[in-house]
Amino acid sequence: MALRIYNTLTRQTEEFVPLEPGKVSMYVCGPTVYADAHIGHAMAAIIFDTVRRYLTYKGYTVKFVTNFTDVDDKIIRRANEQGRDPLELANHYAEKYFRHLSDLNVLPAHVYPRVSQEMSWITQMISGLEKEGFAYRLDGDVYFRVTKDEDYGKLSGRKLDEALSGTRIEEDARKEHPGDFALWKGAKPGEPAWDSPFGPGRPGWHIECSAMCLHHLGEMVDIHGGGNDLIFPHHENEIAQSESYTGKTFARYWMHNGMLQLAGEKMSKSLGNLITIDDFLKEHSADALRLLIFTGHYRKPVTYSPETVESAERSLARLRSALRPAQGELSTGEQAEALRLATEEARVAFTTAMDDDFNTAGGIAALFELVRAINTARTAGVAGPFYAAAQQTLRELAGILGLTLTEPASDAASEVAARPFIELLVSVRRDLRQAKQWALADKVRDSLRALNIVLEDTPDGTIWRYEAE
Repeated sequence: MALRIYNTLTRQTEEFVPLEPGKVSMYVCGPTVYADAHIGHAMAAIIFDTVRRYLTYKGYTVKFVTNFTDVDDKIIRRANEQGRDPLELANHYAEKYFRHLSDLNVLPAHVYPRVSQEMSWITQMISGLEKEGFAYRLDGDVYFRVTKDEDYGKLSGRKLDEALSGTRIEEDARKEHPGDFALWKGAKPGEPAWDSPFGPGRPGWHIECSAMCLHHLGEMVDIHGGGNDLIFPHHENEIAQSESYTGKTFARYWMHNGMLQLAGEKMSKSLGNLITIDDFLKEHSADALRLLIFTGHYRKPVTYSPETVESAERSLARLRSALRPAQGELSTGEQAEALRLATEEARVAFTTAMDDDFNTAGGIAALFELVRAINTARTAGVAGPFYAAAQQTLRELAGILGLTLTEPASDAASEVAARPFIELLVSVRRDLRQAKQWALADKVRDSLRALNIVLEDTPDGTIWRYEAE
């Protein structure tokens, strides 16, 4: 089955055919670095990291670029409030974000362009737009002329006369059209400024990504991604200025992820309902966050709550349970052959799901079927090459989703030492339950719980996890 991707531009799921066979260029809009990143930022980073990982698994050579917006009104405002240099403030939060990406097991991008380092490309692009009549100067500013772009609105589906509806475009009676947007902003007191053919100033938000994408990936890219809150006006304006400048299709496939919601609201700095990445990782693993995100489809909103996080933790424990050592010595026979077939089927089911517009929920379902087969085989005494191959396949497929399946770091040394004894007690409890000695079985369970070892009975057997107080 060929990989198919939902394209926001065409509103259809299409077979993925890259510009150049065997190679994929990806540009994903990164954060505006003026405060600590929250798990909403993590969601976008994790989703497109997984897209990249799967494309690599499919055999493509992927060049992945994601930017930092380090020149922006919000950064300037925050820096002025704190009495700091705007670029120093932005660099501080960019460096923290690099650490967050590592903590979340997000693969490093090939390039992390920053607006402050791309001024020559930005001004070159603005000059080209002005030369062709797509831009005009106005009192030190430069604006894009939306009325000259005949298919403006094709990404969002908005007509030009509807383009301002529901947006926060600042009214400016000087502009030729209310929808015209700033490519360059003339210098103002207390703001950083760069020299340009249009006078000192700084770029507008939208031109930044177009110029950085052009610089590092060329005039056309295979995939352009970001949150669905960027469709309009940011990505709409990127298309307008990029295609007006080059005369070519900017991106073949536009991918947009849904938002992470807390108590039914989008998580954002403006609403003040944030859970930072640091705060989340103090209590939970990156694997848990990934599983929380992957239970739904990337284009849909994801609800964050104590219940959904706990569900993700249980799912994670279930996946880890299949990595326990074999208990028997059977390397052939009916049970071993069943495990071999289940391993092959899991790979096919996983790939089929992911080929369907990166259906991670279906991919995880395939992993759980493999977990069931591994745990059943372990109980039956299966060991040897088929058992090892099944576990290796589980690790490989989970790795495509960026899951490490490592045990929690807390009290790691003591937990490793105690593992054989915990496994023995779990086995004893299983025998007691089979003998219908419920009181003794419950005593084992409760005694382990008093030591922060939580047991969970599943269709695949009993799994356990360490749960700190």
